[in-house]
Amino acid sequence: MAKENGQKKKGEGRAVHADSLLRELGIRHTRKAVNAGRDRQGKESENLLSLWRENSLSKAEILAYVETVTDEESGSYIPPKNRIVVTDMDGTLFCETDPTYFDFRLLAHRILEDPDYRDLASEMERSVAEKILDYAETGKLASGLEVDAGKAIASSFAGMTVTEFNEYVGRFGDLPAPGYEGMKAGDAFYRPMLQLLDFLEEKGFAVYICSGTDRMVIREIVSEIDIAPNQVIGTDRQFLAREQGSTGDTEYCFESDDELVLGGELLNKNLQMSKVELIAREIGMQPVLCLGNSSGDTSMARYVSAKNPYPTRVFMLCCDDTERESGDPEKAEKMRQMCEENGWVPVSMRDDWETIYGPGVRKKQKA
Repeated sequence: MAKENGQKKKGEGRAVHADSLLRELGIRHTRKAVNAGRDRQGKESENLLSLWRENSLSKAEILAYVETVTDEESGSYIPPKNRIVVTDMDGTLFCETDPTYFDFRLLAHRILEDPDYRDLASEMERSVAEKILDYAETGKLASGLEVDAGKAIASSFAGMTVTEFNEYVGRFGDLPAPGYEGMKAGDAFYRPMLQLLDFLEEKGFAVYICSGTDRMVIREIVSEIDIAPNQVIGTDRQFLAREQGSTGDTEYCFESDDELVLGGELLNKNLQMSKVELIAREIGMQPVLCLGNSSGDTSMARYVSAKNPYPTRVFMLCCDDTERESGDPEKAEKMRQMCEENGWVPVSMRDDWETIYGPGVRKKQKA
């Protein structure tokens, strides 16, 4: 994605308001800029949560938890090697309502709009793209669409190299966000959540994204916010050597002049128990902190809390802001009920955050 996008970066305020400081410094909304700002100003780590309202109960819960588990004198102390955070992506760190998931929109663009591919798209791919458009319009997710979309992403980008695919995602991310002014599609991160990740990492927590979104798509999106590729867990597709043909992986030997390309098969859709399985396989340690936003994160959240030898917390975003974001009050209320039933901490996008996407970003008014 382009390095400059006209947005300013999330920040820490001195005696001035955070937005004013950002405009003054010309800092872009990435966690790298937050780190740089902190280094320049020597601010205490708690001030990184300046984009959270002072009266926020969830903010207070976060700060209290982190202070307790990082205090070596505390009976709740967690050693640095065990400070593992798992966070969902869409609806937790990144917009999922513009008007739907980023990888869904990427797929619909590939199949219906890309002049280099639309005439080559299969009937299955076209059917999936039409269902995505219907979902974006009605909010009703067709049965099996998430898995079918994973299959269609795999098939429609088969044969591309990793670099070619990353560049494709980057170009799509550079397009304007459909429902917002002053923001690109690939920059739709929730700024308070980026602050939270930065704060947690400063306190010795390792952050892993665990999402149902295509892993390769996530890696490209987060490439500018200091999340390493090996800290991304998501839906997986097949990889092949370009000259491999039909030879099996255990039989084919990669040659020095070979090239890694994307295969056409979906390997897994990272939802519910799949998230637990991949966390156990790829991280190898039980996390102590979970960030999510939907019932699809339930398995991951319960795994974090189940028989954990260390103190744990689960924070769930409630999409209740209809002014700055395309919130869904009914869905938000259901999540609050889930939080109450499971002992999770609800986070209100409307009440807990000073901003969502940062200064200069406005939700477009529907005609």
